[in-house]
Amino acid sequence: MSTTLATPKQQQRNVALDVLRGMTICFMIIVNTPGNGATSYSILNHAKWFGFTPTDLVFPTFLFVVGNAMSFVMRKWEGLPQSKIVLKILKRTAIIFLLGYLMYWFPFFRLDKDHHIISFPISQTRIMGVLQRIALCYGIASLMIYYFKEKTTIYICVAILFLYWIVMYKFGTPGDPLKMQGNAEFYLDKWLMGEAHMYHGEGVAFDPEGWLSTFPAIGNVVAGFVAGKWVQEKGNTYEGVTKLLIAGFGLLACGYFWDLTFPIMKKLWTSSFVVYTVGLDCIILGVLLYLIDIQKRSRWTGFFQVFGKNPLFIYLLSELMVTVLFMIPVGPPSQNLFRWIYQNIFIHFGAYPGSLLFAITYMLFCWSVGYILDKRKIYVRV
Repeated sequence: MSTTLATPKQQQRNVALDVLRGMTICFMIIVNTPGNGATSYSILNHAKWFGFTPTDLVFPTFLFVVGNAMSFVMRKWEGLPQSKIVLKILKRTAIIFLLGYLMYWFPFFRLDKDHHIISFPISQTRIMGVLQRIALCYGIASLMIYYFKEKTTIYICVAILFLYWIVMYKFGTPGDPLKMQGNAEFYLDKWLMGEAHMYHGEGVAFDPEGWLSTFPAIGNVVAGFVAGKWVQEKGNTYEGVTKLLIAGFGLLACGYFWDLTFPIMKKLWTSSFVVYTVGLDCIILGVLLYLIDIQKRSRWTGFFQVFGKNPLFIYLLSELMVTVLFMIPVGPPSQNLFRWIYQNIFIHFGAYPGSLLFAITYMLFCWSVGYILDKRKIYVRV
């Protein structure tokens, strides 16, 4: 990871891309940090299993904008030796994966119910996660596009989606192949990592960012890459925006009908979920391009560009700060600073509004850090 000062050339960015990325980070922080998860509005929660909520769009959109950004970066690599390009891809993949792993391990110890420090051995750490999936999808998609070119990569991704559909039904529990602890994803993760290294937020061992479901997620990155190239070529024209919107609605329809046989589900990252979310992202990007590049209505974009210019740093900050707040004991032994702030300040606005207001306030704090960095032209790169 490096910190750089922007030069005039580096400041020439695609505004719509920054805004889409910034909107994603903004919403991600809000849904990740409610003052009280039990009183969070339903649209700010993931679907419990089957189904789809606006919150379920956040992560696939982040992958989509990763691919979109790739389309700009890879043009700069033209003429570079193959070894240097591959090293860049592998290095970035490894750094992002390691950052995600260390983020879940941080602060490398735990507190018991009485706030006594106890050990947090590596044997109990979660291996996969959000940044880890981003890293793997970025790395695999980049290598495929570099070696196989765009059209072949698209064919490979389509094949992966159909193969994943077959694998999930063939190797899951007979009669109920998509249940939480009876699907092919769970069995593979348990065999590769063991339950101690899996996510336990559902009350049982199950990782929504497991190894097997990472493969269809590559499709979100590749779709973002294709959309990014299209934006560079015709994004500021009515033709470009119209075709992007048509593609989005077409994919949305395909995902909807695929849901009838392979349900849309984020936690297993089903093939229908990939197609559905890519369709939504194309529509959102098309609308942003129309407003910003064609209608020239960009006064409102500054807020989201702050997030979009330092997305990885702000995301890490938001996650690590929450961990710190949970680790600071305040009041009774079972209470921490995070809970204390909510219960002594935000709860007075009402259970649900207070929980949302807490999340918005926390998001604005993270934004203020990004604003200071942006004003000083400091951008953290990996």
